[in-house]
Amino acid sequence: MIELLGILLLVQGGGGLINRLLGSTNPSWFVQLHLLPSGMHVVVSALMVAGGVGLLFAERARKQRGRSE
Repeated sequence: MIELLGILLLVQGGGGLINRLLGSTNPSWFVQLHLLPSGMHVVVSALMVAGGVGLLFAERARKQRGRSE
């Protein structure tokens, strides 16, 4: 379940970040682009990517520790 959350954050954040960096004004299906003021889109998208990557690496490390014990 944690992996799914990490993947969702990574996809939503990455897509929203690309959407804004390429200059699109259409929010498409990215949640943060619908919910937040436009000045926060890039920052929140980058934080979502970082959070997703962090969750995925933490879950991977947790699973590897479980195998080595």
